[in-house]
Amino acid sequence: MKIQTLALGLILVQLSFSSCQNQIQEKQNTAKDSTERINQSTDSLLTKIQSQTFQYFWEAAEPTSGLARERIHIDGEYPQNDQNVITIGGSGFGIMGMVVAMDRGFISKEEGTERLSKIMDYLKKIERFEGAWSHWYFGDTGKVKAFSEKDNGGDIVETAFLAQALIVVREYFKSGNNQQKIVAKAADDLWKEINWKHYTNGQNVLYWHWSKTHGFGMNHAIQGFDECLITYVLAASSPSHAIDTAVYNQGWARSGQIKSDLKKFDIPISAKHNAKPGEVGPLFWSHYSFLGLDPIGLKDAYVDYSEIVKNHTKINIAYSAANPKGYKGYGPDKGWGWTASYSIAGYDAHHPDNDKSVISPTAALSSMPYTPKESIAFANYLFKQLGDKVWGKYGFYDAYSETENWYPQRYLAIDQGPIVVMIENYRTGLIWKLFMQADEIQQGLKKLGFTSPDIK
Repeated sequence: MKIQTLALGLILVQLSFSSCQNQIQEKQNTAKDSTERINQSTDSLLTKIQSQTFQYFWEAAEPTSGLARERIHIDGEYPQNDQNVITIGGSGFGIMGMVVAMDRGFISKEEGTERLSKIMDYLKKIERFEGAWSHWYFGDTGKVKAFSEKDNGGDIVETAFLAQALIVVREYFKSGNNQQKIVAKAADDLWKEINWKHYTNGQNVLYWHWSKTHGFGMNHAIQGFDECLITYVLAASSPSHAIDTAVYNQGWARSGQIKSDLKKFDIPISAKHNAKPGEVGPLFWSHYSFLGLDPIGLKDAYVDYSEIVKNHTKINIAYSAANPKGYKGYGPDKGWGWTASYSIAGYDAHHPDNDKSVISPTAALSSMPYTPKESIAFANYLFKQLGDKVWGKYGFYDAYSETENWYPQRYLAIDQGPIVVMIENYRTGLIWKLFMQADEIQQGLKKLGFTSPDIK
């Protein structure tokens, strides 16, 4: 009897243990399913943002050139009558977005090839300045639209943003079908025709502008840190018109003075920003150069660019948490991110020390590779809390202010483009991989003394 009772007890213990194990496994499975649902939900969210934002560069492209309009106002009001003006830098961002769109199936490769063929033909025909393009053109006529009185010629920084895309297209299409190879060759030719060395004006620094009528009259030397690192990388990488290493070291790196030991919100700034002492610049400084150039693990003799761009973003998040002016809708899981965009009074380069209560969605969304948790939380906040106030035909509108109840239905190419590309770099690293694998970029980075996991 005792033996039977003991046996029965053991059976009950085993059943209880088994039940407990099943419950644990069930909880684990539930947690796993929940994680997968969250991942799937986020994946769908990011695809939605990318696909709709991309339409700015596809459906809404300027028809004669196939390139990106500088701005699109849903209200149809254009005070400067510039609805057909195209932007060279913004078009570069859009071209990289087109590669993303083909790879994700938003458009077919045939459609993308046809559009890119049209774009390459147009870029060949319009006026250039020692191989560089101007900042703006009238899309329908191909004539230069001066950015300012003396800025009526080549803009080597805007050209760099486009050249970054030309290399990406070449790498994406170089092993494709015959038509794709033709597009790849056209992109390669355009990139190699840029005379970067001319833009040094014989000095150990690059100058932003050169005009046939005003020469180097703008006299704007390009020095770090801001959005222009890619200009120096491409200039050093050119197989036909390369700059010397000294131009980088003395120009961009300021002979080592680019280094900074300053902190903001106890976060190291790491590089001297081209801003007032103790300030950081708008977040596009950590985006535009790094659409193709992968900053993760990228170091030169002076600074760690991975640290610079991540800390720049974290400073924005810390500022949103502090919210010293008490603006509505701020917070690391709500609204954050300051950059150059439309503002309540025109256009402004927003940053934590120049806060007008205006948040620009591109700032946080294009920082996704650096701060994915906070960037995705921001995207969810916009959809769930603000909805159609900030979301329209071509993705999120350029800027908004909850404090001022200000929700203009306007877009800028230079803000929409990085969203598509940088979300993709977070998801798959596609554009980073294509650009960083280019032979001349590999050689150029080595020439400048860079180290990176991407350099072979």
